[in-house]
Amino acid sequence: MDIFNQDIKFLPGVGPNRKKMLSQELGIETFGDLLEYYPYKHVDRSRLYSIRELTGDMPFVQVKGHILSFETFKVSARKERVVAHFTDGSGKVMDLTWFNGGKYAKQNYAIGKEYVIFGRPNVYNGRINVTHPDIDAAEKLELSAMGMQPYYNTTEKMKKAGINSRTLERLTKTLLDIVKDSIRETLPDFITNKLHLMSRDEALRKIHYPQNAKELEYARTRLKFEELFFVQLNILRYASDQRRKYRGYVFTKVGNYFNGFFHNNLPFPLTEAQKRVIREIHKDMGSGRQMNRLLQGDVGSGKTLVALMTMLLALDNGYQACIMAPTEILAEQHLKTIMDFLNGMDIRVALLTGIVKGKKRQEILDGLLDGTVQILVGTHAVIEDTVQFAHLGMVVVDEQHRFGVAQRAKLWSKSQNPPHVLVMTATPIPRTLAMTLYGDLDVSVIDELPPGRKPVATQHVFDRSLPSLYDSIRNQIRQGRQVYIVFPLIEESEKIDLKNLEDGFEVLKQVFPEFRLSKVHGKMKPADKEEEMRKFVCGETQILVATTVIEVGVNVPNASVMVIMDAQRFGLSQLHQLRGRVGRGADQSYCILVTNVKLADDTRKRIDIMCETNDGFRIAEADLKLRGPGDLEGTQQSGMAFDLKIADIARDGQLVQMARDEAQQIIDEDPDCTSIRYEMLWKRLRELRKTNINWGSIS
Repeated sequence: MDIFNQDIKFLPGVGPNRKKMLSQELGIETFGDLLEYYPYKHVDRSRLYSIRELTGDMPFVQVKGHILSFETFKVSARKERVVAHFTDGSGKVMDLTWFNGGKYAKQNYAIGKEYVIFGRPNVYNGRINVTHPDIDAAEKLELSAMGMQPYYNTTEKMKKAGINSRTLERLTKTLLDIVKDSIRETLPDFITNKLHLMSRDEALRKIHYPQNAKELEYARTRLKFEELFFVQLNILRYASDQRRKYRGYVFTKVGNYFNGFFHNNLPFPLTEAQKRVIREIHKDMGSGRQMNRLLQGDVGSGKTLVALMTMLLALDNGYQACIMAPTEILAEQHLKTIMDFLNGMDIRVALLTGIVKGKKRQEILDGLLDGTVQILVGTHAVIEDTVQFAHLGMVVVDEQHRFGVAQRAKLWSKSQNPPHVLVMTATPIPRTLAMTLYGDLDVSVIDELPPGRKPVATQHVFDRSLPSLYDSIRNQIRQGRQVYIVFPLIEESEKIDLKNLEDGFEVLKQVFPEFRLSKVHGKMKPADKEEEMRKFVCGETQILVATTVIEVGVNVPNASVMVIMDAQRFGLSQLHQLRGRVGRGADQSYCILVTNVKLADDTRKRIDIMCETNDGFRIAEADLKLRGPGDLEGTQQSGMAFDLKIADIARDGQLVQMARDEAQQIIDEDPDCTSIRYEMLWKRLRELRKTNINWGSIS
């Protein structure tokens, strides 16, 4: 049996009870899990300091010496503080302090015996002091062999059970001592030699016990690359399979629908970015393989126009097209936009959502089946079994989150060949994250706004300035504008947040008695929510008080002000999405970020970035660095739900690209995954796919 798969309870020092704790708290079940539970930091243990060198602002240090005496101070009826006076023989004395465990220290550490103490120094009563130090008998400690000491994340529950970072360090040391033979390699020589990577055996040993910072960096690079490489290999293998398995319809004709629209109906000249993307899509459609393309573009960049022109190419080639939206109100909005664009053209467009029923629904279903309905706009209702097309050739998915493989498959079954798929997102995704999150899709980016669009002016105000903000809102509404006021709704504090929204709504009604207000949040009945949104869209209400349900899709050109209350509680990408709800008309629009005065450094950085730039990609990169991929909205549903153990998508962009390049080369050379040259890689990928990592969702 592979030692990596050995049950952790058989490791000396673990046993059944500790196994249960390690499993529940950290997911460590096997020897391999423990080896791949990496330290979060290392501290240099190779150097000894003298007491006279120490200052109160230094990081962890170690000093060799002996205890002169103990003193005990009463803190409360049940608590005492124990202080040991410690010297290194230089005549200087420092204090070691225990608020807990002082009794153990007095019983186990002998006066006069030589120890090495380790901890973070501070100054108390004019003397250097170390609280709760690590203490080792000097004769048992080989300082030259210790190098850099690893530190491991543990939970409060573990600490109460006596399992702290030092415990994990000792268990890992025991395990590495047991594993005498080389740990099995997972990357072939031609990759490790080419990229100058450590062996896996050396990397797994050095990541825990490096002698110096250089060794640690080499170990981290090797393990990060391996992790990212197998993620990319899996994604590209899946994409390659899909492309070879599914032939796409060949759309080479550019006919009357496309040309008629371009010459007669195009509302404004296309930007260079829109032209580039249409060329990329057209090339895909004529290639003979099914298109799976992600269209990224900031709010207002003209993605819907590009999607419509793509659908017209399908119509020119004798096929139907379909656009799917996540909500009924967004589907209705798409319908209105498309009908406005196609004004005067002889094209039958229909809307299919959950509320379209009876005779009307049957007419649409019949039209889809006989081919007279050429473009269908709908929600997820379009993937129901009752919805059948005569010849579906093009599907556009307007989803904030990734369109699932299972849903795609349902659409494919509605056509002889799978239709071409264009997935649109208004959330700019950093390139390194897109490579992992949407790795099986080709990516197109619309990175410029149509001419004449004024950037939204973003301002940060403190909540003590609300009265003057309300005056500004009043002024905008009197000029005929509309206003969004958004409150946070975070799952962890849902009840409190809903109360804040309800209370805020009542306050705002009193502040603005002369105006009509709508209120929308995700906990309302769908029909009520749709009605409130309709009132705002139609201009019946001037102020929409809402949670982030209005983040996606609502298009009200007359709305010129977005006020975000408690903006410190939102992520950067979410703030940017909310800001995108305004600035859709010709007038100057404003986004007001309201916070309290006390802000953490990270929060202040987020707010400053929002005020500095409207560039969605710059904001997404900053968000990724500040929050990490696991926290970015949508990533949990999108296949980043697996945890990268050591790599960091935000900071390891170069390694992501390197890993993808190597993986692509292997897929190109061995698309069937059968070559003996790559046998080690396919075997390892099969092993990883059997683990609890959700590899399936990555693709």
